[in-house]
Amino acid sequence: MKTLIVDDERLARRELASMLEPYDQIEVVGEAANADEAEKLVESLKPDLLFLDINMPGRDGFELLASLNPAPHVIFVTAYDEHAVKAFEVNAMDYLLKPIDPERLGAAIAKLPQKAGADGQRDRLTPEDRIFIKDGERCWFVELKDVRLLESEGNYVRVRFGEHKPLVLRSLNNLEKRLDPHVFFRANRKQMINLAWVDKIEPWFSGGINCKLRTGEVVEVSRRQTLRFKELMSL
Repeated sequence: MKTLIVDDERLARRELASMLEPYDQIEVVGEAANADEAEKLVESLKPDLLFLDINMPGRDGFELLASLNPAPHVIFVTAYDEHAVKAFEVNAMDYLLKPIDPERLGAAIAKLPQKAGADGQRDRLTPEDRIFIKDGERCWFVELKDVRLLESEGNYVRVRFGEHKPLVLRSLNNLEKRLDPHVFFRANRKQMINLAWVDKIEPWFSGGINCKLRTGEVVEVSRRQTLRFKELMSL
Protein backbone atom coordinates (compact mmCIF):
# COMPACT_ATOMS: atom_id res chain seq x y z
CA MET A 1 0.00 0.00 0.00
CA LYS A 2 1.37 3.39 -0.98
CA THR A 3 1.65 5.24 2.32
CA LEU A 4 2.00 8.90 3.27
CA ILE A 5 3.15 10.00 6.74
CA VAL A 6 1.68 13.32 7.91
CA ASP A 7 3.12 14.81 11.11
CA ASP A 8 4.51 18.24 11.95
CA GLU A 9 7.42 16.69 13.89
CA ARG A 10 10.28 15.61 11.62
CA LEU A 11 11.70 13.17 14.14
CA ALA A 12 8.29 11.54 14.60
CA ARG A 13 8.00 11.06 10.83
CA ARG A 14 11.48 9.54 10.65
CA GLU A 15 10.84 7.20 13.56
CA LEU A 16 7.57 5.94 12.10
CA ALA A 17 9.10 5.45 8.65
CA SER A 18 11.83 3.37 10.28
CA MET A 19 9.26 1.28 12.17
CA LEU A 20 7.39 0.60 8.92
CA GLU A 21 10.44 -0.72 7.04
CA PRO A 22 9.93 -4.40 8.07
CA TYR A 23 6.41 -4.45 6.60
CA ASP A 24 6.61 -5.54 2.96
CA GLN A 25 3.02 -4.51 2.28
CA ILE A 26 3.76 -0.88 3.23
CA GLU A 27 5.61 1.45 0.84
CA VAL A 28 6.24 4.91 2.28
CA VAL A 29 6.04 7.21 -0.76
CA GLY A 30 6.20 10.56 1.00
CA GLU A 31 6.07 12.69 4.12
CA ALA A 32 4.25 15.93 4.91
CA ALA A 33 4.67 18.36 7.80
CA ASN A 34 1.23 19.96 7.55
CA ALA A 35 -2.18 19.63 5.91
CA ASP A 36 -1.35 21.85 2.93
CA GLU A 37 1.69 19.76 2.01
CA ALA A 38 -0.27 16.56 2.58
CA GLU A 39 -3.17 17.63 0.36
CA LYS A 40 -0.81 18.28 -2.56
CA LEU A 41 0.97 14.95 -2.04
CA VAL A 42 -2.32 13.04 -1.85
CA GLU A 43 -3.30 14.58 -5.18
CA SER A 44 0.00 13.73 -6.89
CA LEU A 45 0.94 10.42 -5.23
CA LYS A 46 -2.57 9.00 -4.67
CA PRO A 47 -1.63 7.03 -1.54
CA ASP A 48 -3.74 4.15 -0.29
CA LEU A 49 -2.98 4.89 3.37
CA LEU A 50 -2.27 7.88 5.61
CA PHE A 51 -0.55 7.77 8.97
CA LEU A 52 -2.03 11.03 10.19
CA ASP A 53 -1.33 13.26 13.17
CA ILE A 54 -4.35 15.24 14.41
CA ASN A 55 -2.87 18.29 16.14
CA MET A 56 -0.81 20.24 13.59
CA PRO A 57 -0.23 23.95 12.94
CA GLY A 58 -2.81 25.37 10.55
CA ARG A 59 -5.45 22.83 9.53
CA ASP A 60 -5.64 19.77 11.76
CA GLY A 61 -5.94 16.17 10.62
CA PHE A 62 -9.74 16.25 10.59
CA GLU A 63 -9.81 19.32 8.38
CA LEU A 64 -7.35 17.68 5.99
CA LEU A 65 -9.59 14.62 5.69
CA ALA A 66 -12.61 16.84 5.03
CA SER A 67 -10.83 18.16 1.93
CA LEU A 68 -10.08 14.69 0.50
CA ASN A 69 -12.58 12.85 -1.69
CA PRO A 70 -12.18 9.97 -1.50
CA ALA A 71 -10.17 9.73 1.68
CA PRO A 72 -7.43 7.07 1.74
CA HIS A 73 -7.43 4.57 4.57
CA VAL A 74 -6.32 6.36 7.71
CA ILE A 75 -4.47 5.35 10.86
CA PHE A 76 -4.29 8.18 13.34
CA VAL A 77 -1.05 8.79 15.20
CA THR A 78 -1.81 11.09 18.11
CA ALA A 79 -0.99 11.96 21.68
CA TYR A 80 -4.68 12.68 22.31
CA ASP A 81 -6.55 9.37 22.46
CA GLU A 82 -9.90 10.77 23.54
CA HIS A 83 -9.96 13.45 20.83
CA ALA A 84 -9.45 10.94 18.02
CA VAL A 85 -11.93 8.35 19.24
CA LYS A 86 -14.77 10.61 20.34
CA ALA A 87 -14.65 12.63 17.12
CA PHE A 88 -15.77 9.62 15.09
CA GLU A 89 -19.05 7.81 15.14
CA VAL A 90 -17.50 5.45 12.63
CA ASN A 91 -13.82 4.99 13.43
CA ALA A 92 -10.78 5.22 11.20
CA MET A 93 -8.86 1.99 10.55
CA ASP A 94 -7.09 2.48 13.87
CA TYR A 95 -5.32 5.02 16.05
CA LEU A 96 -1.90 4.83 17.64
CA LEU A 97 -0.81 6.72 20.70
CA LYS A 98 2.58 8.40 20.80
CA PRO A 99 5.12 7.07 21.54
CA ILE A 100 4.16 4.28 19.16
CA ASP A 101 4.23 0.76 20.56
CA PRO A 102 5.61 -1.68 17.92
CA GLU A 103 3.00 -4.33 18.77
CA ARG A 104 0.13 -1.84 18.38
CA LEU A 105 1.59 -0.75 15.06
CA GLY A 106 1.64 -4.37 13.90
CA ALA A 107 -1.97 -4.86 15.02
CA ALA A 108 -3.06 -1.73 13.13
CA ILE A 109 -1.34 -2.87 9.93
CA ALA A 110 -2.97 -6.30 10.27
CA LYS A 111 -6.39 -4.60 9.95
CA LEU A 112 -5.55 -3.12 6.56
CA PRO A 113 -6.89 -4.57 3.29
CA GLN A 114 -4.59 -7.13 1.70
CA LYS A 115 -4.43 -5.28 -1.62
CA ALA A 116 -4.23 -1.63 -2.55
CA GLY A 117 -6.84 0.06 -4.69
CA ALA A 118 -7.03 -0.77 -8.36
CA ASP A 119 -4.08 0.83 -10.21
CA GLY A 120 -4.43 4.10 -8.32
CA GLN A 121 -7.34 5.37 -10.38
CA ARG A 122 -9.44 7.22 -7.80
CA ASP A 123 -11.19 9.89 -9.92
CA ARG A 124 -14.51 8.05 -9.89
CA LEU A 125 -15.77 6.90 -6.51
CA THR A 126 -16.97 3.33 -6.00
CA PRO A 127 -19.56 2.09 -3.48
CA GLU A 128 -16.72 0.71 -1.35
CA ASP A 129 -14.87 4.03 -1.20
CA ARG A 130 -15.07 5.76 2.14
CA ILE A 131 -15.64 9.49 2.32
CA PHE A 132 -14.86 11.71 5.27
CA ILE A 133 -17.67 14.07 6.29
CA LYS A 134 -17.32 16.90 8.78
CA ASP A 135 -20.33 18.97 9.82
CA GLY A 136 -19.54 21.35 12.67
CA GLU A 137 -17.91 19.34 15.44
CA ARG A 138 -19.17 15.97 14.20
CA CYS A 139 -17.21 13.71 11.88
CA TRP A 140 -17.94 10.47 10.05
CA PHE A 141 -16.17 7.98 7.82
CA VAL A 142 -18.86 6.60 5.51
CA GLU A 143 -18.80 3.97 2.80
CA LEU A 144 -20.67 5.34 -0.20
CA LYS A 145 -22.84 2.22 -0.39
CA ASP A 146 -24.38 3.33 2.94
CA VAL A 147 -25.35 6.74 1.54
CA ARG A 148 -28.90 6.45 0.22
CA LEU A 149 -29.76 10.02 -0.74
CA LEU A 150 -28.03 13.29 -1.66
CA GLU A 151 -30.09 16.49 -1.60
CA SER A 152 -29.06 19.92 -2.86
CA GLU A 153 -29.53 22.84 -0.48
CA GLY A 154 -28.07 25.92 -2.16
CA ASN A 155 -24.27 25.51 -2.30
CA TYR A 156 -24.47 22.58 0.12
CA VAL A 157 -25.49 18.94 -0.17
CA ARG A 158 -27.29 17.07 2.58
CA VAL A 159 -25.91 13.53 2.80
CA ARG A 160 -28.36 10.99 4.23
CA PHE A 161 -27.03 7.76 5.75
CA GLY A 162 -28.32 5.85 8.75
CA GLU A 163 -29.96 8.37 11.09
CA HIS A 164 -27.58 11.11 10.03
CA LYS A 165 -28.00 13.95 7.53
CA PRO A 166 -24.96 16.26 7.65
CA LEU A 167 -24.43 19.16 5.25
CA VAL A 168 -21.24 19.30 3.17
CA LEU A 169 -19.93 22.28 1.23
CA ARG A 170 -20.19 20.74 -2.23
CA SER A 171 -22.60 21.29 -5.08
CA LEU A 172 -24.69 18.36 -6.29
CA ASN A 173 -23.34 18.89 -9.82
CA ASN A 174 -19.80 18.62 -8.49
CA LEU A 175 -20.55 15.39 -6.62
CA GLU A 176 -22.35 13.91 -9.61
CA LYS A 177 -19.11 14.04 -11.62
CA ARG A 178 -17.35 11.89 -9.00
CA LEU A 179 -20.06 9.26 -8.54
CA ASP A 180 -20.73 6.14 -10.59
CA PRO A 181 -23.92 6.81 -12.62
CA HIS A 182 -24.83 3.13 -12.36
CA VAL A 183 -24.96 3.51 -8.57
CA PHE A 184 -26.06 7.10 -7.94
CA PHE A 185 -28.87 8.36 -10.16
CA ARG A 186 -29.84 12.01 -10.62
CA ALA A 187 -33.57 11.73 -9.99
CA ASN A 188 -34.31 15.44 -10.39
CA ARG A 189 -32.63 18.84 -10.13
CA LYS A 190 -32.32 18.59 -6.35
CA GLN A 191 -31.81 14.90 -5.52
CA MET A 192 -29.62 11.89 -6.30
CA ILE A 193 -30.49 8.41 -5.09
CA ASN A 194 -28.43 5.30 -4.48
CA LEU A 195 -30.15 2.76 -6.74
CA ALA A 196 -29.28 -0.08 -4.35
CA TRP A 197 -31.65 1.51 -1.82
CA VAL A 198 -34.68 1.60 -4.15
CA ASP A 199 -37.44 -0.71 -2.88
CA LYS A 200 -40.43 0.16 -5.07
CA ILE A 201 -41.18 2.14 -8.23
CA GLU A 202 -44.59 3.70 -8.77
CA PRO A 203 -46.07 5.68 -11.70
CA TRP A 204 -46.55 9.39 -11.07
CA PHE A 205 -48.00 12.41 -12.84
CA SER A 206 -47.09 13.38 -16.42
CA GLY A 207 -45.17 10.20 -17.18
CA GLY A 208 -42.82 10.49 -14.22
CA ILE A 209 -42.23 7.91 -11.50
CA ASN A 210 -41.68 7.80 -7.76
CA CYS A 211 -38.90 5.76 -6.19
CA LYS A 212 -39.61 4.51 -2.69
CA LEU A 213 -36.46 3.76 -0.72
CA ARG A 214 -36.08 0.96 1.80
CA THR A 215 -36.31 3.58 4.53
CA GLY A 216 -39.76 4.68 3.32
CA GLU A 217 -38.50 7.95 1.82
CA VAL A 218 -40.05 8.79 -1.54
CA VAL A 219 -38.14 10.55 -4.31
CA GLU A 220 -39.85 11.90 -7.41
CA VAL A 221 -38.04 11.18 -10.67
CA SER A 222 -38.65 13.92 -13.22
CA ARG A 223 -40.26 13.01 -16.52
CA ARG A 224 -37.02 13.69 -18.37
CA GLN A 225 -35.00 11.49 -16.01
CA THR A 226 -37.66 8.74 -16.02
CA LEU A 227 -36.69 7.78 -19.58
CA ARG A 228 -33.04 7.53 -18.58
CA PHE A 229 -33.98 5.58 -15.45
CA LYS A 230 -35.88 3.00 -17.48
CA GLU A 231 -32.96 2.63 -19.89
CA LEU A 232 -30.52 2.22 -17.04
CA MET A 233 -32.59 -0.33 -15.14
CA SER A 234 -33.96 -2.43 -18.02
CA LEU A 235 -32.35 -5.62 -19.32
